[in-house]
Amino acid sequence: MSERFCSVVLPELTLHSGKVLRDVRVACSINGTPEPDGSNVVVVCHALTGSHHVAGGPVSDLPDAWWDPVVRPGGILDTDRLCVVCCNNLCSPYGSSAPTDIEPGTRRPWGMRFPLVDPRDIATSQKMALEALGIRRVAGVIGGSLGGMIALEWVSRFAHLLDFGVIIATPLRLYPQAIAFNGVQRHAITSDPEWKEGEYCPGRGPISGLYNARMLAMITYRSEESFVRRHMRSARDNIDEWEGRFDVERYLMHHGELLTKRFDANCYLYLTRMMDLHDLGRDYGDAEAAFEGMRKKHFLAVGINSDILFPPWQVQEVADAARDAGAHSSYREIRSDIGHDAFLMEFDQVSGILGDFFASTGFAR
Repeated sequence: MSERFCSVVLPELTLHSGKVLRDVRVACSINGTPEPDGSNVVVVCHALTGSHHVAGGPVSDLPDAWWDPVVRPGGILDTDRLCVVCCNNLCSPYGSSAPTDIEPGTRRPWGMRFPLVDPRDIATSQKMALEALGIRRVAGVIGGSLGGMIALEWVSRFAHLLDFGVIIATPLRLYPQAIAFNGVQRHAITSDPEWKEGEYCPGRGPISGLYNARMLAMITYRSEESFVRRHMRSARDNIDEWEGRFDVERYLMHHGELLTKRFDANCYLYLTRMMDLHDLGRDYGDAEAAFEGMRKKHFLAVGINSDILFPPWQVQEVADAARDAGAHSSYREIRSDIGHDAFLMEFDQVSGILGDFFASTGFAR
């Protein structure tokens, strides 16, 4: 069955901050057919600049599917047998409520007046969207990077509604270096004269700032080994002149340009701040208490050996906290020189690790 898209409107969403959003739109994709009891439903949470288009061919106005080799008929998330649901994150420019929307009672986009949203709010909006679609229980939740932060909120808040949780390249909380990376990216955007305190015209705005933010982000998504293997010191032109560029510079510039063609700068500000706010244990006293509902349930944390953004020890902490809380918790590692983005590229390893986990939990293919 091909991917189906829908949009759910939530009459009201009370945010973690206490603020209330009304008429909240959540865009969703559905791959496969859900069982009435939700026993075959897997919620997949997307990362920072991804979308709910998780599988299949090109779709107008959405970026390419980001996990198609994993979510497909015959794949490890076999859509002939399972129903995979992916919801677009709030504050993303791909269909859910975001700073790009028109603020009620005005004729202009919300911009920076949109309330801050954290990963718990995203998990809550997803749970409410699934309920509106008639899905009140799911088999499990899977997410990588920012998607893993959202998945952690699922297992801490809604453990009674699921049997397993999987996070990939995700820490218990954002550590200072990751916050610093995000802060510099936001500074690149807000220092652009075209940002105009977030009041720029839709479709335009701080292109240079967003371009530079993405260049920095790409350094954190790759490892030094991958840069050495792919680029080393190669250059296509004369590097003894200022106009000359090393190939690694051109690579970063290419990705900066690509993002400016498909993403909104204010959304980028909100989503990186959402990551900064990630701290699973902050309302529980400690992270172990946040996993209390997963006692005797299955949990998997997957690190990436070359990840400089969320290094393996940070992901191992998640597995340890879940185990200390009484979950059947395990840790596995993707071995790759790619870096953080390996979970979006090393599909065979991802599928193998998930396959082993599903076999051990009884959720086998």
